[in-house]
Amino acid sequence: MMSEMTAEQILGGCPLFSRVQGVSRQGLIGMGVVRRFIKGGRIIQQDQPCPGVYIVGEGLVRIYKLSPSGKEHVLHMTPAGGTLLEVASILDMNCPAFAEALEDSTCLLLPHEPFRRALREDHALCLQLLGGMAMRVRQFVGLLEDIVLRDALSRVANHLLGLSQEQGGDVSLPSFKKHMASHLNLTSETLSRCLRQLTDAGLIESSEGSAIRVLDEGAMREVADGMWPRI
Repeated sequence: MMSEMTAEQILGGCPLFSRVQGVSRQGLIGMGVVRRFIKGGRIIQQDQPCPGVYIVGEGLVRIYKLSPSGKEHVLHMTPAGGTLLEVASILDMNCPAFAEALEDSTCLLLPHEPFRRALREDHALCLQLLGGMAMRVRQFVGLLEDIVLRDALSRVANHLLGLSQEQGGDVSLPSFKKHMASHLNLTSETLSRCLRQLTDAGLIESSEGSAIRVLDEGAMREVADGMWPRI
């Protein structure tokens, strides 16, 4: 069951807006609209006008694109604290991709026109938001490095370590592992093989549902860095 989160709570859990303080922060809270989506619900429609910036308060959102042939590619998963459409809203673009709730999710919408008006009128907000955007760029550079520099097993190990740190323990995977595979630029078969290798080596274990527990962070870091050939 989704909790009754407030705009202030959702904004407070978002790293992108963590540097926004004072009057600027209160302005965002005042314009925010809390919206709830059931599992499988469509949040964003590709090529439609941008509704504004979404901040995920709880749940998990899948961002994906469709090729002209209809092939689906997952761009990334957005957990609690993540944002959607911040670039599209700033640049006044249409929605660049689809988004759907993989779990029952609560989001805060900063509507397009009030948000853009705040950017035009509030110099401090722009500077504070710029710092958050710089951190997002670092995250995407890290994802690109994973794809280019890490093999499949290292990529999976690094991703699980990151999720373990974010979630503070057991890793809750998406209900459909194909979404995680697409996010890591892997096939579902390759992802399953990597998870099985890590399990057989005693580095992870699967618990009830789709949760995974990292048993040996040191060895997992060696795998992530490509320096653990024992598997």
